Amino acid sequence: MQHQITVNDLIDALQERLRLRLLAGRKGLGNVIFDAEIEKSDPIIAGPLNYIHPSPVQIIGPKEKKYLTSLSSEDQQAALMRLFSAKPAAILLSNRLKSIKALEDMAEKHNTPLLASSLKDAQVLDNLQYYAARFFARKTTLHGVFLEVLGMGVLLTGHSAVGKSELALELIIRGHRLIADDVTEFRRIAPDIVSGSCPPLLREFLEVRGLGILNIPAMFGDSATKHSKYLHFIVHLKRMKLQEIADMERLRGVGRYRNVLGVEIPEITVPVAPGRNLAILVETAVRNHILKLKGYDAAELFIQRQQQAIEESSS
Repeated sequence: MQHQITVNDLIDALQERLRLRLLAGRKGLGNVIFDAEIEKSDPIIAGPLNYIHPSPVQIIGPKEKKYLTSLSSEDQQAALMRLFSAKPAAILLSNRLKSIKALEDMAEKHNTPLLASSLKDAQVLDNLQYYAARFFARKTTLHGVFLEVLGMGVLLTGHSAVGKSELALELIIRGHRLIADDVTEFRRIAPDIVSGSCPPLLREFLEVRGLGILNIPAMFGDSATKHSKYLHFIVHLKRMKLQEIADMERLRGVGRYRNVLGVEIPEITVPVAPGRNLAILVETAVRNHILKLKGYDAAELFIQRQQQAIEESSS
């Protein structure tokens, strides 16, 4: 696990989202923004220009620039000296602001990357803090195929060769989206939110026995995959004999909760047997889960109707 965020890491991760450009200070791209081995508190990596409690990434928005440009040459130089004496890892200009020549010169002198973004300062700050929270979130790796089904993050689990990849392929053909095959990295990014993504090496690929490795975007288009998704539901595939299926709970199915990084995730067991259309069963299980989230429970309603019928017949 990586324990540091450097300026280069930040640019690699957020250059497209924040529309980042490097204006000066290229030699400082290796500057460390946050080191988990040293800092034990939550990773606060960015904030508005602040001389008293400086952040590793100092953001200069319209108000901060207006303050700097309102100063005389001597006072501006003194203000910039105070800024760089705090040894920020990087400085970021937001809101499409034009750079200040003295700021660029100072950035080059101190090997401090000076970045520019077209986004508003509040948006930049939110994205930087969200990135830090994801980077240092608790992590785990689970075996299975992770998909977006009907807008829900669904993890298909089960023993090897049970048919997870074949089922995933059929769901993709039906319009759902692949996130990760075989191995999914999960992060707890909030007290009750677990987010899953695919390791870069495996991204966009699906292995199907007999067909080999398939490139899903090349076959079905870019909309057939997604980089990440919150985990909402787990479908466990289990091979069963017909008698085992007959003995299962009839009203509510086999449902429970699985603990993933301290978050209880609903899980249902779907029997695998000849003649069962697993894609339709998974879609239906997800639709039923969505209804339950809205407060509708078909099994509970059926039990109430049954109880009412018994009471009416007895009276």
